[in-house]
Amino acid sequence: MRGISRRVAVVAAMAILSAPVAEAQPFINVLTGGTSGVYYPLGVAIGKIFGDGIPGVKTQVQATKASVENLILLQQGRGELAFTLGDSLKAAWEGDEEAGFRSKLDKLRTIGAIYPNYIQIVATADSGIRTLADLRGKSLSVGAPKSGTELNSRAILAAAGLSYKDLRKVEYLPFAESVDLMKNRQLDATLQSAGLGVASLKDLSTSTDIAVVAVPKEVVDRIGPPFVSVLIPASTYAGQDKDVPTAAVVNYLVTSSAVSDDLAYRMTKLIFEQLSELANAHAAGKEIRLENAAMGSPVPLHPGAIRYYKEKGLIK
Repeated sequence: MRGISRRVAVVAAMAILSAPVAEAQPFINVLTGGTSGVYYPLGVAIGKIFGDGIPGVKTQVQATKASVENLILLQQGRGELAFTLGDSLKAAWEGDEEAGFRSKLDKLRTIGAIYPNYIQIVATADSGIRTLADLRGKSLSVGAPKSGTELNSRAILAAAGLSYKDLRKVEYLPFAESVDLMKNRQLDATLQSAGLGVASLKDLSTSTDIAVVAVPKEVVDRIGPPFVSVLIPASTYAGQDKDVPTAAVVNYLVTSSAVSDDLAYRMTKLIFEQLSELANAHAAGKEIRLENAAMGSPVPLHPGAIRYYKEKGLIK
């Protein structure tokens, strides 16, 4: 009986060893930004694209403090895809401590360039703010501490010869909270780095008289790359009756070296072959172009993304 028992045990063990191992179900956490910004609705659309296009995938769309937090989370293995501003991405790759990165984030890999973020400085009409110089002695919300928006705020003010010390009060708030304070006349102005037509500023402009503050080309030129001079077209916001010059920084979709080549390839292919879904999710999605996707990143492209861009003839 003992011999039979041993044979049964051996057969059972061999059956377990030879049984097919269930493939791990892919999981994609999409790191975005505040729910009133542009990253979040685009992230929700991407999450749906992945859910529909990758069999068995589980997706999650996480609201965050945006660029800086997103990049740190990627490095820590707590996300598979993230939105970020180009200047934050450059600072992360270089380990710029002043920008919020204690060391070089060497696991970052780029999926592709997407749309430009416009630096949009909006003041209440009764604040008297019409130019950058008028911000002196006023209150300004500059975004969450060491977020991509806040880094943009520092750069713009410095190029205009200003610093936080020149302001009466500095608020470090997300977009929606900034707008709420402006509606209640507790804040003079907000700087928001986002795609055109960001929901928070549309909301503000329909309920409060506003002034969109220009960032002249000479100020943008003092900062230099990755900032470029652009225009906020007239009528982007209620009450804005003419084009307003400002600065822009390209946004990127980024992943990590821990993400497999196959998954990175599938993510890249699904995103850039369903751009109409992103355009439907937010107006900023209409500015995303496949032909620009492989260009200009301060961080290496993920091999999976490179494979897709080679198929499309964007990389030789």
